[in-house]
Amino acid sequence: MAGGDKFNHKWEKAIIGLLTKPDLATAATFANISTNTLLRWLNIPDFAQKYSDAKREALKQALIALQQATGEAVQTLRDVAKDDTAPASSRVSAAKGLIELAFKARETEEVEQRIAALEEEIERLSE
Repeated sequence: MAGGDKFNHKWEKAIIGLLTKPDLATAATFANISTNTLLRWLNIPDFAQKYSDAKREALKQALIALQQATGEAVQTLRDVAKDDTAPASSRVSAAKGLIELAFKARETEEVEQRIAALEEEIERLSE
């Protein structure tokens, strides 16, 4: 199994490279493998699944960080919009951003409600 552990370590390093490097060649170099090897690995279902899972987790972590910063960002927009000493263009831009965010949040909420209703209806019909 030691060989398998080494192989798994190489896969992990390749996946880290794919997530953090700007292109396949740089990711392959980071993982100490050839670009052709990395391309072959991307066609192996198990590797592709592990890479997909890692991308999903990275995106999840990025979204969490964005959500944590949202309150501060909205407060900054509110501060600029209310600041009489700020240039009018900045105040208008901040106000516009707040309005767009409010509409987008409402739109997202409506879509989520509609999806939930559709899922309930599908569940009800499949019984």
